Amino acid sequence: MIKTIYIAGGCFWGVEKYFQMVRGIIDTEVGYANGNIENPKYEELKQGIATHAETVKLTYDDGKISFGKILEHFFELVNPFTLNEQGIDKGIQYRSGIYYQTEEEKNETLKFFKDMQQYFEQQIVVSVEPLLNFYPAEEYHQDYYVKNPECIEACPLFKKD
Repeated sequence: MIKTIYIAGGCFWGVEKYFQMVRGIIDTEVGYANGNIENPKYEELKQGIATHAETVKLTYDDGKISFGKILEHFFELVNPFTLNEQGIDKGIQYRSGIYYQTEEEKNETLKFFKDMQQYFEQQIVVSVEPLLNFYPAEEYHQDYYVKNPECIEACPLFKKD
């Protein structure tokens, strides 16, 4: 069955690129979720006018990848212990979150983070909230690293040490 999940993990360009390489992910769309105004623009997030999180809508085939496996990838991708920042990106637009659409997703996500927390002294600060709204980002943000492959080396997720 084809399903969707909305995840926020810092700059949406890198999160989108990462999940585009994961087997079972059918489509990605970057946008703005759980904020205060309709149809926000990137500049409004930068200026603090809009309170949305940079978010990636993942469409996936749950016969090829489970919801839980997506959460595992997410946990490996982001720093789950930093509030409102990922790498060099700081501010509420870069907060980490899983935005659920069903009680089943909510319960599975809460259980996943509870199970993971037992392995760490630091508190996991990824928000788990209902999806209140999602607005697609401007076209130039969509598939950013596909359109601009020369920029990928600047992304903290893909830097080679």
